[in-house]
Amino acid sequence: MTVLAESRPAVAFRTDRPFWRRNISLTVVLYVVLALGSLVFVYPFLWMLATSLRSLAGVGSSGASVWPHEFLWDNYARAITSFPFWRYALNSVLTTLIPIIGTVFSCSLAGFAFARLRVRFSGVVFAVVLATMLLPGEVTMVPQFMLFNNLGMIDTLYPLILPAFFGSPFYIFLFRQFFARMPSELADAAVVDGCGWFKTFWLVYLPLARPAVVAVSILLFMGYWNNFLGPAIYINSDKWKTLPLALAGFQSVNGTDTPLLMATSVLITLPCLVLFFVAQKHITNGITFTGGR
Repeated sequence: MTVLAESRPAVAFRTDRPFWRRNISLTVVLYVVLALGSLVFVYPFLWMLATSLRSLAGVGSSGASVWPHEFLWDNYARAITSFPFWRYALNSVLTTLIPIIGTVFSCSLAGFAFARLRVRFSGVVFAVVLATMLLPGEVTMVPQFMLFNNLGMIDTLYPLILPAFFGSPFYIFLFRQFFARMPSELADAAVVDGCGWFKTFWLVYLPLARPAVVAVSILLFMGYWNNFLGPAIYINSDKWKTLPLALAGFQSVNGTDTPLLMATSVLITLPCLVLFFVAQKHITNGITFTGGR
């Protein structure tokens, strides 16, 4: 009996540098590059934070240092009391939370319709909705201003709140992708149980879309909270100013008091920073889940 020896291809291994060591070296290099890049981006905020705790004389002597050398927490108390901070904060909360609710509801409802309702020309309508993302904001700014001016809503919060209830194409796309990846059997089972389309959306799909809702809400919060252009266009009186708009006027009056200006900027920026670091995992989960199909 003849045993035929199997021919096996020779495998060449590099003995000069082990594979695991090359991987560790690459990882270290990547972490160093990321750390240096992070320092570049975080430096302005660290300098702002350090300056907010210095005296006016300490700003000139410290230069570009990110260590305060003196901790004057009274700067934050002066920042709150030097102008109607809480009234502007209330306006910012109203023009942030209400639009978030309106945008999430309208975009999730439209996204569910595009994902689950099989009607004629739905794909064409969805393409038209996405095509509106190509329009710059300057194109619709003047017609929208004329509309609210004719409605008598200038110098009110309505122009900053009402447009959110008509949806946003980008977030409609995110919700559509999220609902399209969910099993269609959920809708079939709900219809069998006697639910209409809206009840199916409200009781079945929307509770399961919590990752997308959280991610969209956080992104919207950062956009609405830092919105400056909208209030600058529609708000004239001091009564309805939001924090970003009030900060611009505060800067023109107290521009030479750098610690006071930086303390006010830190207070306005703080909600976005806290929300982002607390919920960044939800942002990642919500957006990555919408990437299929």
